[in-house]
Amino acid sequence: MDLLLKGGHVIDPDHLDGVMDILVRGGKIVAIHPKKQQKPTTNPSEEASRNVNIIDCAGKVVAPGFIDIHVHFREPGFEHKETIETGCRAAAHGGFTAVCTMPNTRPANHEPGITAYVLKKAKAADLVRVYPVAAVSWALSGKEMCDFSALKAAGAVAVTDDGMPVSGSLMMRRALEQAGKLGLPVMSHSEELELAAGGSMNEGRVAAELGYAGIPNAAESIMVMRDIALCKLTGSPLHIAHVSTRESVQAIRDAKRRGVRVTAETAPHYFTLTDAAVRTCGANAKMNPPLRSSQDREAVRQGLADGSLDAIATDHAPHSESEKNEGFEKAPNGIIGLETAIPISLALVEEGVLSMAELIRRMSTNPARIINVDNGLAVGLPADITVIDPQLSHVIDAGSFQSKSRNTPFQGWEVKGKAVMTIVGGRVVYDGS
Repeated sequence: MDLLLKGGHVIDPDHLDGVMDILVRGGKIVAIHPKKQQKPTTNPSEEASRNVNIIDCAGKVVAPGFIDIHVHFREPGFEHKETIETGCRAAAHGGFTAVCTMPNTRPANHEPGITAYVLKKAKAADLVRVYPVAAVSWALSGKEMCDFSALKAAGAVAVTDDGMPVSGSLMMRRALEQAGKLGLPVMSHSEELELAAGGSMNEGRVAAELGYAGIPNAAESIMVMRDIALCKLTGSPLHIAHVSTRESVQAIRDAKRRGVRVTAETAPHYFTLTDAAVRTCGANAKMNPPLRSSQDREAVRQGLADGSLDAIATDHAPHSESEKNEGFEKAPNGIIGLETAIPISLALVEEGVLSMAELIRRMSTNPARIINVDNGLAVGLPADITVIDPQLSHVIDAGSFQSKSRNTPFQGWEVKGKAVMTIVGGRVVYDGS
């Protein structure tokens, strides 16, 4: 069935910003016209003959499909936390048309058969697009480099040992060189393990008050700076994951000014929360890298505003309630984010940090560019579309989430704005309107 999205505020940061109608046919966008035209796509009799599903988007923002380039769907190996199906359902309900799955499963996504398995499960779920990110090293060990060519042929769009850093500088250099030849970005989990060892939250006053060992900013920023240096040396694309510190933001800003091929992401929790959240949220405010100080939070917000940070990703990391209840220091790192990311991130627009177009750029256009996939609102492109009601006030209720897990620090927050429809390849995979 054709779709006609009528009267929405259509924003594609590269070329569209206004009230328009979009016609979708055969899974692709076939026409985009300003609302002022009385015949935006076809006449009513033609609409009826073609069996058009007319969707009233008045008062809504119609954007290119949002892409989360950093999620953990846990399958294979940790299906009690999340499966590819439940993760895809959470993504669709959160307004994401595509996700990039990290390789730290069991077994890791270090060979083409695992990449193929992820894609097979995603196809069976039949909801959102899944772009697997494969491992840099076998079993994320940092010792034996994977066959990037075979992994790309199987469907991988990038490589990373996320969950673990590539500690060896020579290994990281070789990974950048080999991935660069194939057009694959290397995603860096930037962590200096010796500096981070034994820590469970940000090093600072809150950790001292609570009696927890801390992780200094340098544990992240040292590795960010090393990987930027290796990126410059090799000329290959580097993407820095989950940036949390002011030193990292500055290093990335400086590198971009020098023309280094580096991109970077942060997550909603890093521009919203500080380490003080550990006092009230406990292990649901524990992640790696940890929540930082108010100065770091402000630096991350400024990095998003000035373009030093290219993307907002969730680092969606599901864990069971029993695991998170093991006590703060023993509990695993990570929180879920697919179903809270859009409302939490819309606060940046409300607070004047980003325009709506720039938020869309960081959650749609730039993520697509980083992983080299087509995404946008233009005739001939696949109809991957996120529809947002920016005025819809609601209370975050983890009990209603599609994810298997509930580990969020945003439970009970009153927020404004959410995705009300997710369209993938011209098919409505979520309708919350």
